[in-house]
Amino acid sequence: MSTRTRIAALILTAACGAAFAAAQDRLLETYAAAAKLADPGFAGFSAERGKALFLGKFTAGRPETPSCTVCHTENPRERGQTRAGKAIDPMAASVSPKRYTDLQKTEKWFGRNCRNVLGRECTSLQKGDFIRFMLTQ
Repeated sequence: MSTRTRIAALILTAACGAAFAAAQDRLLETYAAAAKLADPGFAGFSAERGKALFLGKFTAGRPETPSCTVCHTENPRERGQTRAGKAIDPMAASVSPKRYTDLQKTEKWFGRNCRNVLGRECTSLQKGDFIRFMLTQ
């Protein structure tokens, strides 16, 4: 690969990374607005709360999925696997930079997975905390 090609690839990678980060910020802003409506004292999202949600064990959802880590592993930078054996891309934004850039897709997966693990929809605070954690990984 020529030097010119390498430089072009680096520029393109940086531009894509900036675009993904901007989309992730917009997604977090959407969840922050909803969290403020639910709690006027909302003070921001927490990666620590997001980590606790990701690693937590719950009893109100499906017995076979008491935790996000059942399918996604305890390391969000690793590939996961559905119970049916289908591969799941890593949850960490550092490894899967397109994650958390599309509100509709993100909502689809929160809807399905929160019901399975928690037995209910996740709150906007939980969604934002979860994403904040995954953006640090």
